[in-house]
Amino acid sequence: MLNSYILWVGRVSRLFAVTATALIVIAMLVVCQMILMRYVFRLPTIWQTDFVVFSATAAIFLGAPYVLLKGGHVGVDVIELLLGQQNRKRLRILGAMLGLVFCIVMLAATWVQFEEAWTGNWKHSSVWAPPLWIPLSALPVGFFLLCLQYTANILILLGLAEQPVDTSSIPGPELPLPATSAGANEKGHLP
Repeated sequence: MLNSYILWVGRVSRLFAVTATALIVIAMLVVCQMILMRYVFRLPTIWQTDFVVFSATAAIFLGAPYVLLKGGHVGVDVIELLLGQQNRKRLRILGAMLGLVFCIVMLAATWVQFEEAWTGNWKHSSVWAPPLWIPLSALPVGFFLLCLQYTANILILLGLAEQPVDTSSIPGPELPLPATSAGANEKGHLP
């Protein structure tokens, strides 16, 4: 059951990574269109700047769970390298739990903001004036997905679930692999 949860969360994180990538590509195309309109045709741009900002912001929040899945976040491991294997594991669990608490708090805060924008029919102050609930929806969705991914990481770190068999969903250096075959080193990696 827990292994199925971890596989499912990994797949959802990858799906939203593809979505984030598409948002970045679309934002780049819109920037090119904006430059063409402004400097070649000398026409005003109305919606392009807002769209690019909203798309890039959404891409950051929707792609964050995949970064956590792959262990691609920036980290300072000076203290971790000074510790033994057991204390490293404890430090990783503590860090993941603190990250989960932070994401839960941010999920609640961004949900309140999204809900107020939805019920209050907030609009952006630009000429384009899109409804703000649309770009704000990426924040609670992103933090919800981060909560799911942190929970999966914690389950793996606590040894309550196994690493996924699907090698594309195995997190990077943050989560140690179990030693399952002869010749594996202390982290469970084969030479």
